Amino acid sequence: MSTYKNLIGKEIKFLNTNPDNDAAEGQIWYNATGEFKNVIVSEAWSSGGPMFTARKYLAGAGTQAASLAFGGNVPPPGFSNATEEYNGTGWGVGGNLGTARRYLAGAGTQTAGLAFGGGTPGSPPPTRAETEEYNGSTWSEQNDLNTARVGLAGCGIQTAALAFAGHPGSGFTTSTEKYDGTSWTNTGAMSTARRYLAGAGTQTAGLAFGGKTPPNSDATEEFDGSSWTTGGSLNDARGYLAGAGIQTSALAFGGYNNKADTEQYDGTSWSNKSDLGTARESLAGAGASAGASVAFGGNTTAVQSVTEEFTSTVNVITAAAFSSGGNLNTARWGLGGAGTKSAAIVFGGRNPPVGQDLALSEQYDGSSWSEGPDLNTATRVCGRGTGTQTAALKHGGHSGSPSTSNKTAEEWNGSSWTNGGASTNNHDGTMQIGTQTAAASCGSNPPTGAKTEEYNGTSFSTSNDMPYSGYLGSASGSQTAGVVFGGYPNQNNSAEYDGTNWTAGNALLQPTAAQGGNGGSGTQTLAIGAGGYTPGPTYLTAAFTYDGTNFATAPSMATARQEVGAQGANDSLYVAGGITQSTGAQNLTEEFTAETTALNIKTITTS
Repeated sequence: MSTYKNLIGKEIKFLNTNPDNDAAEGQIWYNATGEFKNVIVSEAWSSGGPMFTARKYLAGAGTQAASLAFGGNVPPPGFSNATEEYNGTGWGVGGNLGTARRYLAGAGTQTAGLAFGGGTPGSPPPTRAETEEYNGSTWSEQNDLNTARVGLAGCGIQTAALAFAGHPGSGFTTSTEKYDGTSWTNTGAMSTARRYLAGAGTQTAGLAFGGKTPPNSDATEEFDGSSWTTGGSLNDARGYLAGAGIQTSALAFGGYNNKADTEQYDGTSWSNKSDLGTARESLAGAGASAGASVAFGGNTTAVQSVTEEFTSTVNVITAAAFSSGGNLNTARWGLGGAGTKSAAIVFGGRNPPVGQDLALSEQYDGSSWSEGPDLNTATRVCGRGTGTQTAALKHGGHSGSPSTSNKTAEEWNGSSWTNGGASTNNHDGTMQIGTQTAAASCGSNPPTGAKTEEYNGTSFSTSNDMPYSGYLGSASGSQTAGVVFGGYPNQNNSAEYDGTNWTAGNALLQPTAAQGGNGGSGTQTLAIGAGGYTPGPTYLTAAFTYDGTNFATAPSMATARQEVGAQGANDSLYVAGGITQSTGAQNLTEEFTAETTALNIKTITTS
């Protein structure tokens, strides 16, 4: 007689506490209450950071944790040459394609990608044969496809890729071509001519599925390196879908008329899986297997930047997101803040239409704000603030009309504000890093926009200037390992501080649309920023992360606003107050929580 151990390789155990790691997969245990439990594998979509550029008819390559998106169609419409790189959490900007195009195909990895085919502007859009290789930063032109076409599919790697099907200008094609890293050669034709299909797999084990013939197709074909054979049919016939994975573990998702349907292929047949969170068509995908796939972009009633990850795991994944917190008692903008999302303090600011500078401070316990003692000097644009709820530092800003810059720092001890030392320079809207007793005030409204001064809890001392002039941007880290990014006047710069010298960093995600009035927190190598303003004007819901080198997108806030109070950590930011384009000063609070995972533990019952 077979036992559970013989079948699974694990004994049924008694455990006082539930296991907390993936090794529990397949384990059954019971506890002191006599309940039998096990860990269930779940398969579901979860949200990732949105793309920087919303688009449809794009191509993808790579894995779930290192994806590449390129080309496509952006409103109103336009043909895109943009490339973005996904790190498993959010998107960063990569090098542009040499030829802007849509309805193209892709293959390879994030650091060795391949783009081929597609269409460029015209009526109808001319078909293209161009092939480009990506090295992780730039694209370079290679030898053309033998058959120029749009709406084709592809798979494989940069030195062994496959291109198949599509629309060569009239009719549909069964043409299949192999790429060896230098040139394309024709190989065995497909059985079913079609366009707007999806592909997965490798050059010697490829998979083609769905598409338009012109009706929506459910056909699947498998490629063995020289010829195609018929595979199991999709349950839902559709074109304009996306795919990921390999020939024996592939995923099909989305499709014509805004489908959310997801199906998994096991090498023989397709089975239905949980739907996409956002139903859409004309999207792209990437992934090394069905259980580790990513979907991005596409179109619903509007062009999308949505990113979702499909994961087969023993964990329940809760996606990173902003959620609503308690409202401030007094709506305001240009405020400062300190602490964390469960123990915060904000202070100062302004509240039009009254137009008065505020001395009010409020404290947050993670659910509601309560009034605290006032600042000694009512201040607006009072910098970002730094420190904790019981040891905060406020410096800079201005008061009155005509305005007077406030050079004197104020220190909060958990019950009252006291005046501290005064800076040499004005620091109107300064970006502060560090703690109450080891801080740096960085930048200001011009003409002292690049000035840096350090505070030791008693007095200020002048340090080296920032590489750029800015104020009311994001600041993170310590006095000896800090980073600032963004800020007025319309900056897309960043810079790192080592306690003495500044080093210019990479640009923000908006290479042509800088931002100011953004708030953020974290460390020099793990920071987050949110909100702000770009010329136009456009107020932002956008959030982004910084890993010490590059910026990437993060889940957005619900309300677009600038000049916010924001502090906390990279995984638990709070954003309070600010000003919107249409409704003025805000009392809203939003809280950011990073992605979390927990074992999917179930109690075994007889029902």
